[in-house]
Amino acid sequence: FRHTVDSPMTPAETCFTITPDDTADLPRATKAIYVGSAGDIALVPVRSSAEVTFRNVPAGFILDVRVKAIRATGTTAGEIVGLA
Repeated sequence: FRHTVDSPMTPAETCFTITPDDTADLPRATKAIYVGSAGDIALVPVRSSAEVTFRNVPAGFILDVRVKAIRATGTTAGEIVGLA
């Protein structure tokens, strides 16, 4: 893999636990997020400042969206993992 280039289309190289926060951005942008417990996810996409809420995301689902923040207010889903 030494000669490969990371891009939004390549598989994730790292994973990290996400704790929703109403003010702080994530330590790095995601390529997708894994949802461990079902619910709503209030997020801010990488190329936007507007918050968007995905409703009724099922447990075990990978949400294929580049995210810079997950907000606590409006997020009821749990065990969220960032794939980057």
